[in-house]
Amino acid sequence: MRKMVNINKDWVFTGPDGSTRPVNVPHTWNSVDGQDGGNDYWRGTCVYEKNFPRPDFAPDQRVYLEFQGVNASAAVELNGSEVGSHDGGYSTFRWDVTDLLQAENRLTVRADNSRNDRVYPQKADFTFYGGIYRDVNLIIVNKDHFDLDYYGGPGLKITPGVDGKDGRVRVETFHQVSGAQVKIKLLDAEGRTVAVGTGTDITLAVANVHLWDGVEDPYLYTCEAELMVDGAAVDRISARFGVRTFSVDPQKGFFLNGRSYPLRGVSRHQDWRGLGNALTREHHDADMAMIREMGANTIRLAHYQHDQYFYDLCDQYGMVVWAEIPYISEHMPNGRENTLSQARELVIQNYNHPSIVVWGVSNEITISTKDKKDMLDNHRALNDLYHELDPSRLTTLACYAMCGPFNRSAHITDVVSWNLYLGWYVPGLFLNDLWMDFFHLRYPNRALGYSEYGCEAMPNLHSSKPRRGDHTEEYQCVYHEYMLRCFDRHPYLWATHVWNMFDFAADARDQGGEPGMNHKGLVTFDRKTRKDSFYLYKAWWSGEPFVHICGSRYVDRSEEVATVKVYSNQERVALYANGELVEEKTGDKVFEFQVPLEGTVELEAEAGRFTDRCLIRRVDTPNPAYKLQGKSSNSANWV
Repeated sequence: MRKMVNINKDWVFTGPDGSTRPVNVPHTWNSVDGQDGGNDYWRGTCVYEKNFPRPDFAPDQRVYLEFQGVNASAAVELNGSEVGSHDGGYSTFRWDVTDLLQAENRLTVRADNSRNDRVYPQKADFTFYGGIYRDVNLIIVNKDHFDLDYYGGPGLKITPGVDGKDGRVRVETFHQVSGAQVKIKLLDAEGRTVAVGTGTDITLAVANVHLWDGVEDPYLYTCEAELMVDGAAVDRISARFGVRTFSVDPQKGFFLNGRSYPLRGVSRHQDWRGLGNALTREHHDADMAMIREMGANTIRLAHYQHDQYFYDLCDQYGMVVWAEIPYISEHMPNGRENTLSQARELVIQNYNHPSIVVWGVSNEITISTKDKKDMLDNHRALNDLYHELDPSRLTTLACYAMCGPFNRSAHITDVVSWNLYLGWYVPGLFLNDLWMDFFHLRYPNRALGYSEYGCEAMPNLHSSKPRRGDHTEEYQCVYHEYMLRCFDRHPYLWATHVWNMFDFAADARDQGGEPGMNHKGLVTFDRKTRKDSFYLYKAWWSGEPFVHICGSRYVDRSEEVATVKVYSNQERVALYANGELVEEKTGDKVFEFQVPLEGTVELEAEAGRFTDRCLIRRVDTPNPAYKLQGKSSNSANWV
């Protein structure tokens, strides 16, 4: 049977200055310069080299070299011979290298994230980290094996359906072995066999099927496939899958398994402070834990194909996923084939994930498009390709804020969403209501969502009178309180995704007193600080009882009476100041109290048996450290 050998350790990296040093992968050379907003952010070609002995394999076996992510282009040599090249920094690719192997081997990878006009992305509001930033493996497999050569796919395609109380699971396997037989076995979550069959394209019935039902019950089955040659098993593969139905109603929103299931969640980028995009499974686990803590039920995995492990986590925890390619910000005529190849890889590699319900065609593509005709034609080609590869799912795209509702690009995909920052980049939170109402009135049969909305917030900036552009935690709270109530007023939205769950690197930005960053996250880049708005969403979405006092980092206050805001998903909240009851209130998620200030005041909020504490103090003059210095969001944007 096949065997996977990880070769992440002991590489030699040659950097931009020509110097060499030992590294382990995952690795990126932009973990610092891609996050500090300086002029030293370097894009180009760097070299990774590794020596390794010939792996142990039999004469009737083959050895594949697999890369799970090299950004953005890779040229690979083994022992001085060209293995192949790959354009696209976010997907898996592999080659059969058996005939190039020697007793001792030297593997050379040239990773290239330089600027060009043919490989996406080239223009976007996030850092394009270069490097081998995901796992590298050797796969040892019988010469007769399930397909490993087709767009990095698993060789197994599972299409679940529902027929009354039963499941109908179509299983397709792919191989090039004449006379071979394929045995299929379906297992439930406890490992019990629920169906068996034989064939390369068969449909099996699962009696009284247990549905994959979102965050409440993300039940997973397993499909095992064995390749039989002359009565003996020569290869075996498996994949988890879920059985579910979903649909979108332009008037009523998203439905999962026949019931209304409003999609309310976040977008996520894959980088961390000090690490760039070179994450381990522990980092992915930590991200998922915080998203789950907040109570989200959907994640937009922007703006590219994410690590397979994170899609697995979405399956496991019931997150409904929007998956997309990095066709973003500008249409490059020379990049059309690259958009199609990245779309093929996205679908073929991720087809079996029950969490994915929509494929994203593009993001904000009208920002700087010169050839609109070619751009629209490329969108139609992508939309058709998605439907050809996967008729079971929907297509969508994220429109730029300045892309009007009549723009033709907004009416190609099955459903549509907008990236709107009304109340942040332009004044007037009320414009969100007007915009939704107008679009829904004009296109009542077009399902509408919000793919991005948010505002910048720095945990060190504060104001008792927050305003648009000040980057304070307090204005971020005002903004998101409005948006959550706005979405409640418009229940027909098929999905809403906060931009962003986490602060992330954006090399072209210089805002908020920390260049090279986008601070719209509900959690800081290092994942150490949950901003106050995080708890607002937890109050809205989570059933886990809690209470949170906002402004714990806003210690110095110059007003005589401080307005103290408390978030909780409990109905009653009491606030105490220095042990004395200020007031007890009955409310809905957001509670405001007026607290007289004199000296240092210890605040304690109680909601049932749940408490939170912080200190604030009266000062004579406002603390200047709480005020944004230099540029605001409205005077410097990456666009």
